[in-house]
Amino acid sequence: MKIPSAEFVAPRDDNTRLQNLCGPLDENLRQIEQALDVTIQRRGHRMTIRGNHAQDAALALERFYNHARTPLSIDDVQLGLVETRQLSAHGSYLPGNGNDDEAEREEGDESPVLHTRRPGLQGRTVAQRDYLRNILSHDLTMGIGPAGTGKTYLAVACAVDALERDAVKRIVLTRPAVEAGERLGFLPGDLAQKVDPYLRPLYDALYDLLGFDRTQKMFERQMIEIAPLAYMRGRTLNHAFIILDEAQNTTPEQMKMFLTRIGFGSRAVITGDTTQIDLPKGQKSGLVEAQHVLRDVRGIACTRFTSIDVVRHPLVARIVDAYDEYHAQHKDA
Repeated sequence: MKIPSAEFVAPRDDNTRLQNLCGPLDENLRQIEQALDVTIQRRGHRMTIRGNHAQDAALALERFYNHARTPLSIDDVQLGLVETRQLSAHGSYLPGNGNDDEAEREEGDESPVLHTRRPGLQGRTVAQRDYLRNILSHDLTMGIGPAGTGKTYLAVACAVDALERDAVKRIVLTRPAVEAGERLGFLPGDLAQKVDPYLRPLYDALYDLLGFDRTQKMFERQMIEIAPLAYMRGRTLNHAFIILDEAQNTTPEQMKMFLTRIGFGSRAVITGDTTQIDLPKGQKSGLVEAQHVLRDVRGIACTRFTSIDVVRHPLVARIVDAYDEYHAQHKDA
């Protein structure tokens, strides 16, 4: 069976850009090889690519070359590979036709740009852009999909954006305190220290989007609140941006309780991964039930993510696919 192949030939009049494309010791080329499961042989300005995704790799090389006026970091390469995978999957770009910038502008124009500490923050995949539009246009949005797709981070970014624009008066972030298949026992410290490990991902997103000092000041002024889901009972949250993270670990009763906390002028986002439920065996997930119960309710949007939307190390997307394939083959076992 013949192995698919492709070629990318860089112009000979710009060695600096070629050097930026390849990276130190061709590190960027190695990243592309690993992400797309191909081999790249470089001889001067000519690169020969072999593998089932050779055309995608050629597309990636051309796009990276067009943006290699300055050195490309590993982060630039890995995020660019996510965007390239999206363009290839949706047929938005044809390698070699020189329309890379135009295609990227068309894709980028569809995504709302959020006002946070990170300039130009926007969705990088089709599902992420749909997710952002849903959050901005609906009072309640659900984001469901595998780890690494940006569900929580983008939701927190939208909350920060809403706070900066004075669209809400505070941000309330919550998640169920459920261990991921472990038994941690009794944690030492006061109440805040006991629940902090469960809420750490939310803190990390806030620090990245607002900065440490500003986040701490907002906590002191009670403009931002992070609490376990159990502490939401009995409250009505008006003029707030509310995010329920790790919602797959809620019970149906907890989910209903959370949904009925939404007050006037508030917006809510629910995120979760229904393949990583840590509830006791036999306990139904509130997120799974909510998908069916709320399916036809007006004012509620649901965005579903897949492995193609993973914005982490390229290996993560392949891991997600491998698990999905394994469980599909052994679901009746």
